[in-house]
Amino acid sequence: MFRRSKSETDTTVPAEPQGKAGGKGRPTPSRRDAEAARKAAFKKPRNRKEASAIRREKVRTERGKMQSAMQTGDDRYLPAADKGPVRRFARDYVDARYSVMEFALPILLVVSLVGVVFSPQFPWLAGMVNLLFLAMILLIAADWFLLTAGLKKSVGVKFPKESTKGLGFYAVRRTMQMRRWRLPKPMVKRGEKPS
Repeated sequence: MFRRSKSETDTTVPAEPQGKAGGKGRPTPSRRDAEAARKAAFKKPRNRKEASAIRREKVRTERGKMQSAMQTGDDRYLPAADKGPVRRFARDYVDARYSVMEFALPILLVVSLVGVVFSPQFPWLAGMVNLLFLAMILLIAADWFLLTAGLKKSVGVKFPKESTKGLGFYAVRRTMQMRRWRLPKPMVKRGEKPS
């Protein structure tokens, strides 16, 4: 009495479930495949030759990532000495200013060369060379002091909870290099305010 006849039954085929929006976009691997992939990742090399080849390849890829990070400033792959926002700020602080230390080595080299070559003909030149050396040393010391004091003050304002241990020497070491040879590459122009 209340039964449906065969003609009234629903003949539509249910639609296959569609992947939900934001899904992973690929089927879930079977357990056997997943375990095989996991074991392959942990597979030990059979001999020392394979182990050293794997280690060399790993070192090569890490070095490549580090070299590209030195050019782009990507913090993820920089060496530990250059990582972090405080070190990035210190690099920007150094790169944004002119420094006596940056030009000290070329100037001292020229002065000493002039002293060695021309002092036999001009005896008074030896005294001038010594005076120039002394003046350069005093200028370097003053620049060193101003750089480290200004950097630590700026870091204290921008990063109040961060330690400034070793930051002054890091900045001085960077300052002693010519700007075009610095690594990681400078990311700010001279006179630009470090961010």
